[in-house]
Amino acid sequence: MPQFGKRSKDNLLSCDPRLIDICQDVIQHYDFTVLEGYRSRDRQDELYAQGKSKLKGGQSKHNAYPSLAVDLAPYPIDWDDTRRFYILAGMMFQSAHAHGVTIRWGGDWNRNWNLDDQTFFDLPHFEVLNEPAI
Repeated sequence: MPQFGKRSKDNLLSCDPRLIDICQDVIQHYDFTVLEGYRSRDRQDELYAQGKSKLKGGQSKHNAYPSLAVDLAPYPIDWDDTRRFYILAGMMFQSAHAHGVTIRWGGDWNRNWNLDDQTFFDLPHFEVLNEPAI
């Protein structure tokens, strides 16, 4: 059974308890790493400047503490194998639903299940929404 390494555990501990619960469920079935949870405003501005985020410091759910967002990648990381990110997303949605939590994923920002209408893909990104689960 997969398990989190120290870095993933530390990054996950900076997240909202709902994200922690979801990720702890998924790691039992699919190996992934926690790239980032909480993110400082300076780090957010850095990612914005690099074009890796559309939000400046203070605008991202990563900037809350505990973080309302988490970035994940299937392990071992292969940025070119997007299929594994889609599998991880499906498992995250399944676990979130089981926990009664609504999440949004950076592969389907508008949550319409149409992956072809996105203009910005952030496949590692998951965030908690403050609304009832669907």
